[in-house]
Amino acid sequence: MAAIAIDGILCIAAVLISFSLRLGVWDLVSRPILTFGAIALALWYPIAWKSGVYRSLIRYSGARTVADLAIACGILTLPLIVIFVVFRIPDVPRTLCVLHPIIFLLLLAASRICVRFALLDLLKVVDVNARRVLVYGAGRAGQQLALSLRHEPKVHLVGFVDDDLRLNGQRLDGVPVFGSDRLSRLLEDTDVDEVLLAIPSASRTRRREIIETLQDVNIYVRSLPNLTNVIDGSVTVNDLREIQIEELLGREIVAASELLMGKTVVGKTVMVSGAGGSIGSELCRQIIRCRPDRLILLEQSEFALYAIEQELSELMRELDVDVPLTPELANVSERSSMARIYCHHRPHTVFHAAAYKHVPLVEANPLSGLRNNIMGTLHSVEAAEAAGVANFILISTDKAVRPTNIMGASKRVCELILQARAEQPGVKTVFSMVRFGNVLGSSGSVVPRFKAQIAAGGPVTVTDREITRYFMTIPEAAQLVIQASAMARGGEVFVLDMGQPVKILDLARSMIRLSGLSIRDEDNPDGDIQIVETGLRPGEKLYEELLIGDNPQSTKHPRIMRAREILWPWAELEQSLRELDATIRQSGDAEGAVRILARLVPEYAPENVEKISA
Repeated sequence: MAAIAIDGILCIAAVLISFSLRLGVWDLVSRPILTFGAIALALWYPIAWKSGVYRSLIRYSGARTVADLAIACGILTLPLIVIFVVFRIPDVPRTLCVLHPIIFLLLLAASRICVRFALLDLLKVVDVNARRVLVYGAGRAGQQLALSLRHEPKVHLVGFVDDDLRLNGQRLDGVPVFGSDRLSRLLEDTDVDEVLLAIPSASRTRRREIIETLQDVNIYVRSLPNLTNVIDGSVTVNDLREIQIEELLGREIVAASELLMGKTVVGKTVMVSGAGGSIGSELCRQIIRCRPDRLILLEQSEFALYAIEQELSELMRELDVDVPLTPELANVSERSSMARIYCHHRPHTVFHAAAYKHVPLVEANPLSGLRNNIMGTLHSVEAAEAAGVANFILISTDKAVRPTNIMGASKRVCELILQARAEQPGVKTVFSMVRFGNVLGSSGSVVPRFKAQIAAGGPVTVTDREITRYFMTIPEAAQLVIQASAMARGGEVFVLDMGQPVKILDLARSMIRLSGLSIRDEDNPDGDIQIVETGLRPGEKLYEELLIGDNPQSTKHPRIMRAREILWPWAELEQSLRELDATIRQSGDAEGAVRILARLVPEYAPENVEKISA
């Protein structure tokens, strides 16, 4: 109502100004002024209502609001011309039909801008509790983000920082721009609470350099994730998210080869075992995008199977694709179930991701781990051969290299099974395996655990100060697995380039500092979060390896290598597998099963064999 009343006053003021400019005489009351004012008011309100002028919130007025006002004033010009030009009302100059709407528009726009400035900018300046933020990036993304920040009552934009040093000292919409070479000094002098990275087009290497600079000053950092919203022109504060671990790694993404991605998937019946797991579910997402003829989801967890089926159905609606999904609730360690499923569906390609991967749990439950990982792989391989599967790809792990735990040793036996079957004459199925390290966000990953510990106020726990791990994002790992399957000829052990290993202690420190908190230690007893060393868990080792031998061969893909590994003849391996199966199913002798495992994997070196129990 206040806006309607103010607009009425401005309309009359525009009438007075228009008459004064046209006639050169300032007259407040006269018959022509009253006549023109009454008609202008009578026309304005219906036009403004129909144009949606009063549906806009004045406190958020911007260019769009001014454009709407201009349209409404333009429409107002038309009936004024009809009334005062066609019907020629006495003593009212015809030029007022154009002059009045122009002046009225200027007054309306000025009123909106003044109200916005008073409600947003002035109030935020005097609000001592406003959060002081710095936007890194003065490009299009940064400008859109800054515009959105103006609507946040508890946020005060201190300035922009940009790598283009030529912008240093300039101003964008009244906000100062600083060169990136002044960043450290700026953070000290301006008492900034948060830095917002608005550089979605920057390389990961450059983002990592910026983040490393910021983590040294214990400041909270958030980032715009991608260019999509920037292109749409819809960047808002809601698009900001915390720094992701992959940004700390600085690993550049290699574009996937469409030819390799589609060779074993496009138009084929594809099965993914362990479809509800972290790797299996991402494989399913990537496969859906490649448009297979059918996708079979094999999973032993009812909830995980339901969740991935629902997610993939929603993904297909978003992508406008129609891939028949077949959920199969079964355990890979059951030979009869695998024979039935493979015989019924006869898939062309199988990605075998079903496995128990949590090292301490498998260490505490060796029989279950060996049955699921080794027997599950064996039964799947047998069923795949019988059903005429063209490509069978095992998802392996870096823990299979010189393993110190049961899980890693069991995965090495899985590799040996595929290698031995690939060497058998007459086998038509192409068996291959892909070995890689930790994936970010998988079950048991340190990243979500660190986040939860930081949110709870600490302490953050690391098993050993010297422990290192390889890291890769789940989408990149899944894409590389699919591409590796296209290069398989039989028996290959593909190894993914994981980049440089990351020290877990450094990772914990970075996550604490980028949360705007400080580390509590001997040098800083008043810090926020303490890092506590808990000791290596059962079966855990300080560092992981990807190769058993040396001199891996390159492939068509720069991130995929082919390892040269020793293998067992199938006749010898089969005898030991039968013995292991009998030990697991009949006697339940955990120590005996582990002894057989050690015989199958001579490089298996458990640190505490005597502690293994059923």
